Amino acid sequence: MDSQGYNCFVDKDKMDTAIQDLGPKELSCTELQELKQLARQGYWAHSHALRGKVYQRLIRDIPCRTVTPDASVYSDIVGKIVGKHSSSTLPLPEFVDNTQVPSYCLNTRGEGAVRKILLCIANQFPDISFCPALPAVVALLLHYSIDEAECFEKACRILACNDPSKKLIDQSFLAFESSCMTFGDLVNKYCQAAHKLMVAVSEDVLQVYADWQRWLFGELPLSYFARVFDVFLVEGYKVLYRVALAILKFFHKVKAGQPLESDNVKQDIRIFVKDIAKTVSPEKLLEKAFAIRLFSRKEIQLLQMANEKALKQRGITVKQKSLGCCLWYRQEWHWHRGHVCHATRADHEVHYPSGHGWHYCHLWPGGGSPYRQLPE
Repeated sequence: MDSQGYNCFVDKDKMDTAIQDLGPKELSCTELQELKQLARQGYWAHSHALRGKVYQRLIRDIPCRTVTPDASVYSDIVGKIVGKHSSSTLPLPEFVDNTQVPSYCLNTRGEGAVRKILLCIANQFPDISFCPALPAVVALLLHYSIDEAECFEKACRILACNDPSKKLIDQSFLAFESSCMTFGDLVNKYCQAAHKLMVAVSEDVLQVYADWQRWLFGELPLSYFARVFDVFLVEGYKVLYRVALAILKFFHKVKAGQPLESDNVKQDIRIFVKDIAKTVSPEKLLEKAFAIRLFSRKEIQLLQMANEKALKQRGITVKQKSLGCCLWYRQEWHWHRGHVCHATRADHEVHYPSGHGWHYCHLWPGGGSPYRQLPE
């Protein structure tokens, strides 16, 4: 590594432009609450070397299942898996669902290394069936690793986390789909103005919300994604929902009352996220994300469980190649404030789970319009 901590996988010139190295070099904090505040404030955001040390520490402390592949495993298997193929032409595992490797200021060697690491992860985690976020995670971790083997070990520890209260990355289509549905629930509750815009300009609002993880893992510029990942490693999955909601709020603020750039709002949001530096700084994005009030981990867990249960009841556990994500419930699921309910008509009384037992609600046309709650 050079004096700034860049390894052989990083394009130094691009990094100097994307993230200037101006920050502190040491971190003495040990208390979780203080670490949380420092992560949100971006204490190590401008020190490549310090961010690497913090990542090493945070990932080392992730509780993992007993047998978790480490750097030595990578060294043993990489030659057999890659063979004589050029790393730049290696196919990506099927579980990334055609997601491309984001460049994130990596050089050609770095981009090839990400492919090698992903293939080795696929070899060691045959139970992973759907994980489009992983290329972005590995590409970022490679910046802060001595070599490919160390990056592999870090990614494996994130994937092997066995703390049920600390969900990190979706690894199945069921988990991914329920996360998309949960995000839709949260948009409907915390971003009602943005939700009304999405309903007005999109033929299928569910397809728009199904893209939420892509905004974070791939579309966000490196300096923004790294800031999100800093907090994510400390606080967990809830951070991702917060930041995605903040993105939607800023999109609505900028685009409300303006003609959209295309007839595809899904594509417009992707373009907005790629160019988000024109609108808001990483600091303001996180500030907006954490300004959302009454947003609890328990609420997310309840929504996630309810959505997973609904998907299982429908028999939706793997992605159908003939169908796009979320298409199966385009006609049968309607959004309303609080939860996704199964209905066959726009005006229909249904049950939905709340934190205090089962209630009835009344769905109205237009997805997200006011509803009436009947007595229990």
